[in-house]
Amino acid sequence: MSDATLSLPAKRSRALPRVNGSAVVMGLYILFLMLPIYWLVNMSLKTNTEITSTFTLWPRDLTFANYRTILTDPSWYMGYVNSLIYVVMNTVISISVALPAAYAFSRYRFLGDKHLFFWLLTNRMAPPAVFALPFFQLYSSVGLFDTHIAVALAHCLFNVPLAVWILEGFMRGVPKEIDETAYIDGYSFPRFFVKIFMPLIASGIGVAAFFCFMFSWVELLLSRTLTSVNAKPIAATMTRTVSASGMDWGVLAAAGVLTIVPGALVIYFVRNYIAKGFALGRV
Repeated sequence: MSDATLSLPAKRSRALPRVNGSAVVMGLYILFLMLPIYWLVNMSLKTNTEITSTFTLWPRDLTFANYRTILTDPSWYMGYVNSLIYVVMNTVISISVALPAAYAFSRYRFLGDKHLFFWLLTNRMAPPAVFALPFFQLYSSVGLFDTHIAVALAHCLFNVPLAVWILEGFMRGVPKEIDETAYIDGYSFPRFFVKIFMPLIASGIGVAAFFCFMFSWVELLLSRTLTSVNAKPIAATMTRTVSASGMDWGVLAAAGVLTIVPGALVIYFVRNYIAKGFALGRV
């Protein structure tokens, strides 16, 4: 038997696939991110007795009573309805206001434009607690307290600057020659803006709408301060689960799971736009 034949097993052993270190790190990172979500789902399927008495990696006595409580109790499911109403209202208002503002910043130069743009961003930098008391006093005076539009308008203070900043970057990437060509072809500005310009920045509109939706959905301080009963959001409802018998951990976990669902759906539908936003360097 020749030496070449004897060396074949050694060559085959060296040809075994090696473990990719980056794949291991990514897998551990995803596991680390998914662990809190799994534990939340795990708690939502348990009773309070099992949650507080024993440590289990999965429910021993599987129950859907916590979800049934949320879906049948108006004080719970109306929180989701109220949150969706003012979040959608805020997203529509923010995008509608930000589109012409971002176009002006991207296409024209006027006195104080950079200072005005920076001032818009400073509103996003300020904590919501700074504006909670002024909004409360203002809305109480004009009769807007505990209404959906009150929370939607309050969130515009933070979401409009963010949407303007995102959209301005996308609009700046569109050549000005397109505007001039459309005017030469006889397009009015509204028709040009809707028919030609907005489709060119569709990814930017999707990214801005996503961030407006998410920031308004997770914001708690203003939404809790400006509402009491009729427009109370789910975030405020989740902070009031303490009773005489203690904390209702199972219902609170189930509410947390259901609160994640709208955000996950929004991410699913605008995932391509978000990827384009990161590619363009504006997100």
